[in-house]
Amino acid sequence: MKRSFRAGLAVAAIAAVAGLTNISGVQAATPTADKAPSPLGAAQANAAKLGLGGPADLKARDVVVDADGSSHVRFDRSYQGLPVVGGDFVVHQTKAGAVRSTSGGAGVLNLSVKPAVAASTALAAAKQKAGKQQLVVFVTDAGQSRLAYKVTSTGRKADGQPTGTETYVDAQNGKVLDSWSTVQDDLGSGAGLYVGTVGLDTTHGTSSYSMVDPVRGGNATYNAGVLFTDADNVWGTGSNSNAQSAGVDAHYGIAKTWDYYKNVHGRNGIANDGVGAKSYVHDGAYVNASWSDSCFCMKYGDGDPSQGIGPLVELDIAGHEMSHGVTSRSANLRYSGESGGLNESTSDIFGTAVEWYAANASDTPDYVLGEEIFTDYNPATNYIRRLDKPSLDGASADFWSKSVGRLNVHYSSGVGNHWFYLLSEGSGAKTINGVAYNSPTANGVTVTGIGISKAEKIWYRALTTYLTSRSDYKAARAASLSAATDLYGAGSTEVLAVGKAWSAVNVVS
Repeated sequence: MKRSFRAGLAVAAIAAVAGLTNISGVQAATPTADKAPSPLGAAQANAAKLGLGGPADLKARDVVVDADGSSHVRFDRSYQGLPVVGGDFVVHQTKAGAVRSTSGGAGVLNLSVKPAVAASTALAAAKQKAGKQQLVVFVTDAGQSRLAYKVTSTGRKADGQPTGTETYVDAQNGKVLDSWSTVQDDLGSGAGLYVGTVGLDTTHGTSSYSMVDPVRGGNATYNAGVLFTDADNVWGTGSNSNAQSAGVDAHYGIAKTWDYYKNVHGRNGIANDGVGAKSYVHDGAYVNASWSDSCFCMKYGDGDPSQGIGPLVELDIAGHEMSHGVTSRSANLRYSGESGGLNESTSDIFGTAVEWYAANASDTPDYVLGEEIFTDYNPATNYIRRLDKPSLDGASADFWSKSVGRLNVHYSSGVGNHWFYLLSEGSGAKTINGVAYNSPTANGVTVTGIGISKAEKIWYRALTTYLTSRSDYKAARAASLSAATDLYGAGSTEVLAVGKAWSAVNVVS
């Protein structure tokens, strides 16, 4: 089943914008009677006027141009040569180059870039014996800008599960400002073991086939660290006793996720550059899966038979992990606090959407994540997440409260997941594709859904056009209302439904 992006929007290819990778020195275009200014040049000039950074400090990351000529230019920022972590922003402007609004940003910066503590002190404060240190300007969730050391470390747990941490240490007093994982874990990808017999795109070499997808940017699937190869291009048996079976799952999962983003949202791969990613199955005997920007790859654990859990290579898990990469290449939501919950929620939302897009008869689309990995398959009781009532997992939040940002990001994600379910399907009891749901609301109001097809488009536009690295749930509400207005018009049924669904999870303006 293929669906096209029919909302009347066009994404301008990054490569088509002159000087996009380094806009230092680019001047704002002067409009003429018959020619609109360059979106990039206008946005650069507008950013300077708004105190968001001068020409030499800005690096454009993305440019989106709507059908009516309106544009949205996303910038990363530096200050006296140092990256400003959390200083990213988007300038939204008319066809004529006038500012409509902005998202994110750190405002005018005025601070010393001379550290008072040594890098070794920062390493100790981050509780790391080794790691990379880089001097940056760090913008806290409260909007304060501090000179800091970014300390990055990687490793593995005792069971072999990959780990990574990013810690920011104040360069003036040696105190830790914030820290989060750089390995977005929990969930994975799937096919073969869970979705039956499927077709795979592979590459034919001189004497064998390899799990390299020539259609989708060279997506490649590995057995631990070794590329899967096969003599006859018939892969796996559907049994875990054959190592290829989990590879089939992962290779199918990344292909369906690629197709989903391309055919539904017009996105060409994770980074929107047509370049494929790597999948590593049989990465270790652990119950988890992860995405890592550093290797542009996914790693999947083999589960734990004693817990009745198989390899974490289910289809909605694949969509979840790849979507972490999409988030990192767009809003780059900080992996802590409410922004971290939104990061995880985005992966849950699009992992679910990928499953609905694939419409695989062996993995019936639902709003439950990870149910296929359980030996005792039962989506009513065995799962990793539920979107209709997230708290059923025993820890996730159904509704927003002041304490949500203090939860683990896999649990604060419940607010966004619940909003998406309500927007898609509405509140109350119902059965969809054989699974019973009963979604509550914080205010007791009945919510009528608009369907997942519209809901997914609204959230994708919110993510790629309006959200920035430090966005919280209130910012997500505003972003999705703007996205729905762009797609369906001011005052439309869709816009009203977005607002009502947010109110139903206690996120209000």
